[in-house]
Amino acid sequence: MADLNGKTVLITGASRGIGEAAAREFGAQGANVVLAARSLDAVSAIADEIGDKAQALACDVSDRNSVEAAVAQAVARFGGLDILINNAGILAPIGHIGDTDPDDWGHVIDVNIKGVLYGIHAALPHMSKGGTIITIGSGAASSALEGWSAYCTSKAAVHHLNACLDREYRSRGIRALVLSPGTVATQMQRDIKASGMNPVAAMDWSDHIPPEWPARALVWMCTRAANDFLGGVVALREDPIRRRIGLIK
Repeated sequence: MADLNGKTVLITGASRGIGEAAAREFGAQGANVVLAARSLDAVSAIADEIGDKAQALACDVSDRNSVEAAVAQAVARFGGLDILINNAGILAPIGHIGDTDPDDWGHVIDVNIKGVLYGIHAALPHMSKGGTIITIGSGAASSALEGWSAYCTSKAAVHHLNACLDREYRSRGIRALVLSPGTVATQMQRDIKASGMNPVAAMDWSDHIPPEWPARALVWMCTRAANDFLGGVVALREDPIRRRIGLIK
């Protein structure tokens, strides 16, 4: 695993699911962990459990000022920023394009695309000596799924944003990667199930991986072992990748 002692990681959407699991995993590996989410109470409780190396911050990723403030507070507390995990994301609205409210559709863009851009833009000045920026992507980036037009579009965009980040900043020491975790046993999957729309809603709960798997993948992606994926996507659905990370034999 990565030598994360003394390293600082900022994780958005850290109040539950993949974000919470990642915060706990990075904390267990010795990193300073900054948990950012809209609900300060939720991330404060998790940070208290992780210990003195954890900081909880209120952050709305759709608000550029909020993201910049979170990064500034993380740097002030720990003296720098080494890793950014762009995890915060939303799925709704679920529905056919003509039946969804364009304002709701646009909010997905604000969170899932602009929120990622805000994080990258705020983090880069603090990574002059290099750093790792990982964005949570999705197989929906390359698959058109009924009722998910906003989500599919947003994930396709951040996959390309990651590739652009790599093209422009790899020579400056920035490691840019996307984690496509597959279907994970989180609240989002419960919302998908309740919608009853498209084949993902028909999946059995046992088909979804636990959030601890993508958390471990994120830590692995911060090591040189993942360097052949720079600018690209680590697809956790694939057994060879799971074996490389040590999730399966």
